[in-house]
Amino acid sequence: MAARSLEIGPAGIMVARNIEILRTERGLPQRELAARVTALGRPMSNTMLSRIERAQRRCDIDDLVALAQALHVPFPALLRGPATA
Repeated sequence: MAARSLEIGPAGIMVARNIEILRTERGLPQRELAARVTALGRPMSNTMLSRIERAQRRCDIDDLVALAQALHVPFPALLRGPATA
């Protein structure tokens, strides 16, 4: 079985940008957002969050939902372009 590609596609890159934009608009350091996500039951370190924001780590659906909850936005907002997030 061939190894699955870990390349982040256009949607993943958009999600990464939206997470960073929303986090900085709210004045949240990565450490605080990661702590909020962890408190919601989805363990996340600030290193993991940093890698997600730099599109070096995939953001699975459970990460996406927890990040949206921690940022107080509906999760589809993380999938939209920055102008509509």
